[in-house]
Amino acid sequence: AVVSTQSTGNNLNATADKITAAVEEGNAGAVIGLHGALKFNGGGHINHSIFWNNLSPNGGGLPTGDLLSAIEAEFGSFDQFKAKMSAATIGVQGSGWGWLGLNPETKRLQIATCANQDPLHATTGLIPLLGIDVWEHAYYLQYKNVRPEYVNSIWDVVNWEDVAARFAS
Repeated sequence: AVVSTQSTGNNLNATADKITAAVEEGNAGAVIGLHGALKFNGGGHINHSIFWNNLSPNGGGLPTGDLLSAIEAEFGSFDQFKAKMSAATIGVQGSGWGWLGLNPETKRLQIATCANQDPLHATTGLIPLLGIDVWEHAYYLQYKNVRPEYVNSIWDVVNWEDVAARFAS
């Protein structure tokens, strides 16, 4: 698990060094060519940094306080939120992420998905609160290719204190 964040962090740093060198050389083509690596490795680092804090062996249950109130106001109930978030996440084509985000303009919660390692905020403007990694490496060893079982089980380890802290800030 740590390897993923460490490797994307290392690759992000290497990509940043290459971009710096290309800028210093005035090589716009190389800078543009490195965009994909920057997005993939930067997004992977950002996403996994959130993901690992969103999980806890003591997690699960229900959120409380303002976060629960916002979920209920936006989705009707926690169960309706969980069903919609699970369906969106399970429906990601190929590899990617399911997200609960906060729209900074409307101050409302939204469910969104991102392909590959695309970071939620940079690609949608939403502030990431809870991310579910549906890259096959996240669940293949335990759940094989049964993504719905993985997504349904992840709710048992969601660290609602971390999600609530992200929501409060």
